[in-house]
Formats: sequence, C-alpha cells, structure tokens
Amino acid sequence: MNVLIIEDEKGLADELEIFLTNYNYICEVCFNGTSASEKIAVNLYDFILIDLGLPDYDGLELLKEAKKNNPEAICIILTARAEVFDRIKGLDLGADDYLPKPFSLLELHSRMQAITRRKFGIKQNLVELGDFVINITDRIISCNGAEVGAITKKEFDLIAYLLLHKNRTLTRSQLSEHIWGSVVNDDYDSNYIDAHIKNIRKKLNAYAPPDWLETVRGLGYKIKVNT
Repeated sequence: MNVLIIEDEKGLADELEIFLTNYNYICEVCFNGTSASEKIAVNLYDFILIDLGLPDYDGLELLKEAKKNNPEAICIILTARAEVFDRIKGLDLGADDYLPKPFSLLELHSRMQAITRRKFGIKQNLVELGDFVINITDRIISCNGAEVGAITKKEFDLIAYLLLHKNRTLTRSQLSEHIWGSVVNDDYDSNYIDAHIKNIRKKLNAYAPPDWLETVRGLGYKIKVNT
C-alpha cells in the first residue's frame, strides 16, 4: 500500500521509510508541507502520516487538504504536540488515529494494520477463498494445507490489494498506481497488469481453480468473497 510520510525530522523520516518498506509498503517522504501539499494534490495514497509541527505549514491545514484530495486515505497524525485540543481538532478534521512522539514503530504498524482491517471489513489475517487460504500477515498462500511457493512479491501484492477491496472491481490503472507506486500515463500498456494476473492464475491452477479471481470485461479485476 502507498504511504506518504510527511516529517521534517530527517532521521525519523528515514526510520519510518526503512521500517515500513520492510513491511512491503511503498513509501514517499516529504520534509516540508509545501512539497507534501503538491503530492497530495496529484497522487492517491492509502496512508498519509502527518507531522503537525512542520516548519512551513500548519499541519492541521495539511490534514484538511489530505482529506479533501485523498478522501479514502487513512490519515495518522504524528506529532510532539501534547495538547488535548490538537488531538481533538485533528480527529474532528478526519484523522483516523493520533500518535504522540516519541512512539514505537511497532505500535505504529500495529495501528495501521488495525485501521486497515476495520476499514476493509477484514476480521482476521487468514482469509479463505475456495480451496485457498491467504495469510495476509505472513504473506503466504496455501491450498489444502500445501503452500503455494511460486508466488512473487508483486503477485502477492496484487492479490492482497484486490482482497482489501473484495467484491469491488479495480481497474488496471488503479492496480498499477497502488501496487507499483506510479501514476499511469496515456501510453500505458494494460497488458502489464494482464500478464501478472495470467501468471497468478497459472500458478494457482496448479493446485486448484481460483474461481474467486474474476476478470470484469472492459473494466479490470476483482476478488469475489461470499459474505
């Protein structure tokens, strides 16, 4: 998932980027509010981590921009400000959570996972899809007890992202932007996504038919989950 880190303390920003990248997030870093405002205006993110104490920008105003331009993004405030008013104001403006500095990176990650599960209605880390079981935390796919070992990192990212948006069709451009962290240009070749989906199906078919992975003709792909 795409994460925008807005933090003027370079050491902390680097720590956050390295830590979250190790958990397979795609990270961008801004050290000031001006550059963050420009990115928020043109890009879509799954998470936006906002430091309120920026040198050139009111962090709460930046939060307003984030909620306006990225209404689906999960916003978490990271700040040294301890005043109750700032916490309440941030939450009233739409922030999903608040972590005062100093904070544990592990706690941040746990909160990000908890918010993601609530937002997308995932009650546990193991999701059953026909004969397959997807372990979101450990990034393992198994079929009737046997691990599917040939799935690449990007292929799992595709499956996981479709699963987060279960029963919803995602276009090829949406998948490309969120999984590869790039905005699709006019000359974009949709076969790029199609090739990955074809490879996924081929690998899963060696174990059992992945009937839950559907092609929506003319639109994109979705994972169908019975609820």
